[in-house]
This record gives sequence, structure tokens and C-alpha cells, in this order.
Amino acid sequence: MTDADPEGAYYQAVEEFFVARRGDPLMLSNADWLLIRRWREEGLPLRIVLRGIADALDAHAHSWSRQRKVGSLRYCEAEVDRARERWEHALSEGSEPGVDVGRSLEALARALASAPLGPRARPVAARAAEDLRRNQAGRPRDVEAELQAHEAALVDAIRADEPELAREVERSVELALQPYRSRLPARVMASVREQSLRRELLARQGLPRLSLFEI
Repeated sequence: MTDADPEGAYYQAVEEFFVARRGDPLMLSNADWLLIRRWREEGLPLRIVLRGIADALDAHAHSWSRQRKVGSLRYCEAEVDRARERWEHALSEGSEPGVDVGRSLEALARALASAPLGPRARPVAARAAEDLRRNQAGRPRDVEAELQAHEAALVDAIRADEPELAREVERSVELALQPYRSRLPARVMASVREQSLRRELLARQGLPRLSLFEI
């Protein structure tokens, strides 16, 4: 995608890393793109995805089948899942360097409570802030699901409060993603568009994405 679009850049980085590590050009299949979409929508940080891909391809390079090229990104799925489990365990134990999930969620709650939002978005943000302060001890996977639910509701409210802003952001996102419309499956493109819209609409309100992905 482009440097200006972090959501698109996630997909591009996974594609480029996998193709480079595999060793020769390969077009990702629709199933591969949908797998990247799942990782992104579940809030899996890019560095964790790349770590899992590297682990899978390193293991393949030392296996009996190393003469055969890996034909799909799905070959790496199990190792990415294992990398995710290690990351989530580190978050839960507080052993992820430089990361304090409770402190990060509290910072999100403060931002939500103080953002200059409209009449529909303000109570949605207040409820989200209250829930984040109450549920900081949950499993990272459950916390992420809660964050995404709050984010979806908040973005819908912002769209209702600021229809002109929403249309302006939609035009900007459509323009930024135009060069990639022919490359990505329709379902993946729809997800990239929605994630980009959320990010930009929240940023216009002085808010980050509501996600552990941002840690």
C-alpha cells in the first residue's frame, strides 16, 4: 500500500517479507490475503506475524522437504499462532519489554473520557472508558475483542455526528487505496478500507485506534 496508510502497509509488509524469505516471486492467493486479514482484524502486531513466518521458513530450510518451495502463506499459519501465544503470554505476565497493558488501557480510557466528541459519540466513549478501567485484568485476546467492539460503536457514532467529515475521510481513503483495488480480493479490500476509515476518523478526534495492536 502506501506509507501514509498504516492499514494497507500491514498487508504489504507481510506479503513482501514472505516473498523475500521464500526466495522467488510468488503471487499470494485469495486464501493467503484472507489469512492476513484475520491476523490484522484480530489485532496481531506485524512484528509477531513476521516472527512466525520467519520461524516457519527457518524450520522448512532445515527439513527433509527443503528442496520444495513453500507454496502458500498458510504454511506459516501454525508458527504465527505459536508466536501469538508467546506474545499474549508475555503481555499477561507483564514481561513484554516496554509494555504495560494496564497502563496502556488506562491511557486509552483517559483519552476517551477527554476527547472533544459530539453528542452521539460522547456517551459511547464514556461507556468504553468505564469498561476499560473495569476489565484490565482480562486475557489479551478477550481485551482485544472488547476494544474492537467499542471502537466499532464509537466510529459509528462519530460518523453520525460528523457526516461531512466522514465523507471527506472516505474520499481520502478511497484515493489512497486506489492503486491496490485490482490486487486484493474484494473482502480484503473492504476490510482495509474500513480499518483505514476507523483510524483516520479517530485521529481527527485526537484518538488512536482502540487496540492492543498499537502497543
